[in-house]
Amino acid sequence: MKNIIIAFRSLFKKGRHNIMKIVSLGVGLAVGLVLIAKVYFEQSYDSFYPDADRIFQIWECVERDGELKDWGRTSGGTAGLMKESIPEIEMATRINPYGTWTFTMTDTQLKYKGKTVFGDSCLFEMLPRPILLGNAKEVLSTPMQVMISSRMAKKIGGNVVGKTFVADDAPGRVLTIGGVFEEIPENASDRYDVIISMPSSPQFMRAESHTNLFGNDRYISYIKLYTKASVPTVLEGMLKIVYKHFSPEEQAKQGYKFSYTLHAISDIHKDDAQVKRMAWLLSLLAFALLFTAMMNYILIVISGIVSRSKEVAVHKCYGAAGKNINGMMLGEAFVHMILSLVLAAILIFAFRGTVEELLGASLEALLLSKGSLILLLVCGLIFLGSGLMPGYLYARIPVASAFRNFRENKRVWKLALLFVQFIAAGFLFTMLIFIGRQYNYMVNDNPGYEYENLAYSELAGVDSTARRKAVDELMRLPEVAAVTTCYQLPFAVSSGNNITLPGSDREYFNIADQYSVGNGYLKIMGIPVIQGRSFTENITNSNEVMVDRRFVEKMKLLAGWTDDVIGKAILVTEHGGDELTGQRSPFTICGVYENFRLGSIASQDERPTVMFYSKTPSYNLLVKFHNLDARGMEHVQKEISALFPNNDITLNAFRTEIKDMYDESRQFRDSVLIGGCITLLIALIGLIGYTNDEVNRRRKEIAVRRVSGAEVMEIIKLFLRDIIRIALPAVILGGCFAFFAVQKWMEQFTEKVPLAWYIFIGCGAAVLLVILSVVCLNVHHTANDNPVNSLKNE
Repeated sequence: MKNIIIAFRSLFKKGRHNIMKIVSLGVGLAVGLVLIAKVYFEQSYDSFYPDADRIFQIWECVERDGELKDWGRTSGGTAGLMKESIPEIEMATRINPYGTWTFTMTDTQLKYKGKTVFGDSCLFEMLPRPILLGNAKEVLSTPMQVMISSRMAKKIGGNVVGKTFVADDAPGRVLTIGGVFEEIPENASDRYDVIISMPSSPQFMRAESHTNLFGNDRYISYIKLYTKASVPTVLEGMLKIVYKHFSPEEQAKQGYKFSYTLHAISDIHKDDAQVKRMAWLLSLLAFALLFTAMMNYILIVISGIVSRSKEVAVHKCYGAAGKNINGMMLGEAFVHMILSLVLAAILIFAFRGTVEELLGASLEALLLSKGSLILLLVCGLIFLGSGLMPGYLYARIPVASAFRNFRENKRVWKLALLFVQFIAAGFLFTMLIFIGRQYNYMVNDNPGYEYENLAYSELAGVDSTARRKAVDELMRLPEVAAVTTCYQLPFAVSSGNNITLPGSDREYFNIADQYSVGNGYLKIMGIPVIQGRSFTENITNSNEVMVDRRFVEKMKLLAGWTDDVIGKAILVTEHGGDELTGQRSPFTICGVYENFRLGSIASQDERPTVMFYSKTPSYNLLVKFHNLDARGMEHVQKEISALFPNNDITLNAFRTEIKDMYDESRQFRDSVLIGGCITLLIALIGLIGYTNDEVNRRRKEIAVRRVSGAEVMEIIKLFLRDIIRIALPAVILGGCFAFFAVQKWMEQFTEKVPLAWYIFIGCGAAVLLVILSVVCLNVHHTANDNPVNSLKNE
């Protein structure tokens, strides 16, 4: 306690540079601890559920032509069938995600948005949340009743139980709020605000959707195993069920193998390749930042060893042993650590919005969790490192230094600390440049369609007559070049269907189905037709289909197509079916269009695509502007709002959606930017402290050289020589580390910028230039000083 009191009293003592130490350490802690909290948060997904280690998701797995793909969805009846057939399964449930819906309250006509799913009556038995109002099991067993989250209930206000609303996407279907559950935590893979009872499904989709065993694979199925159940045994039971309903011979006949895999819910998120990669890189960034901050603190403390040598020697004269000196330095480190943490907390909460936006989670979720124990452990390690190493060096100061001047000529340890900081600065700066280049490449890349002057609105819940009217009305606006509709947007997740040929049972491959498009769709999107022609338009029933280049190449490989594909007939599941006979009608290929990107570069869907024509306007309205600007968007939005006064329909620019797809990359880029700038700043603070110490130690030597005729540049070169010996290899080493880290990060992208050698050299040269400039500026003042001022006290 005495050492802590002394440390507090010495906070503003001249020559200690305590403010500099606290600020540099506090800023480093602010960013480093947030990054560590983010890594822990990503690793903790779904672990809050009781018995999470016994809860698994069922994934479908398909092997076709040697290619194995699994998919985190199943058919509606899968979970229930597994529970009935496999004794090791304690319980089963499923949800049917339906995206974010807009709801209109029937009493107030106010609108609210919430992520919506259909859920079983036993959902909260498998994935429990505190039930605040109502009987969840009863509500989710009753048609057209829903449970809502506490977050949504708070927005609606009052006693929400018994209130009714209508989903804008499903007009005429009145839903009644039957209960409220506590909001699902942020570290949940599946978060939802509205749970519609599963018996309500027939009112919104095909009646058999929630009970069929194959097809319509949109359900997330969960099972919970008994404590001593074996996962391999359960998988074996699942395979038997598959063979019972779909024999190996039948699978072979259709050209693929079908099975299921199990994934523990607490492992799904953290085992994702992109999450693993991001966690690894953020951990590396946090380590580099915190280690640099600690090294800088130690460097500044040790740089004062000359000025504090008499103080330490006097302590030894009065009987202080090595452990007492260590205690004194630990006391200082403790006080500085506490103040640095206070500063870090102030910075984090002052920039709360920026932190939450960058890391995609609230501060409460990041810091007020079990992860806080890890943060305390990290702080403890930094405290010990910051106190023990300086304590060891200070304890070696001889007692004789109390009676004569003490000169510390060994600078190896100081240069070693700077070496580490320069490595971190070079590493982060180089990473930042390449991450920034990749991000700019992605948001400005050509995805195979023209989107600069394109906008869209979702018209789900609007009848076809109103959609047709909207197309006609918007075409009259002077800003608008063309209008059409489509079922599937290219950056959205595409549903899959399978391709067969007439007279054959073999399913060749799965396609990303674009479903129906309207008049002039390919022209508006700027997608070229490379073979054949576009659709015959304005006909009620079309049997034409268009396919992309990938489709043709795959059929040539698998079906032996060698000639012109125009005019060939194909069968596509879910299309052309006859409800009476169950037979499907073939579609004729009328044209081939160039490949375009589905999804983003970070998560690209590389399946072939097909599209069909429909005279009836589909659910997505596409508006092409002559020149898209804010005024034009506002005018068209007003027109849409006037056409649909009872619907919350928003016009969205394609350009904005494209940028939003790369939010994670932008957030990571900004994290590296902040971390890199702070690391470089901390390193420069340490460099300034080192050069100041060296200048003071060699002040009389500089004066003698000046009297002897040495130029200012010659004096500066003395210091530059020492720094460049460590800065050059450190920056090179940092660039090498950055090369491997950037390579790892870019594995997630299907297209990437080249890792050009000259950019690595340029990054290293830039960091080196900053380091040497700081040294020059710091030494220049002393070198220009009157040498008499330095020699008059000799």
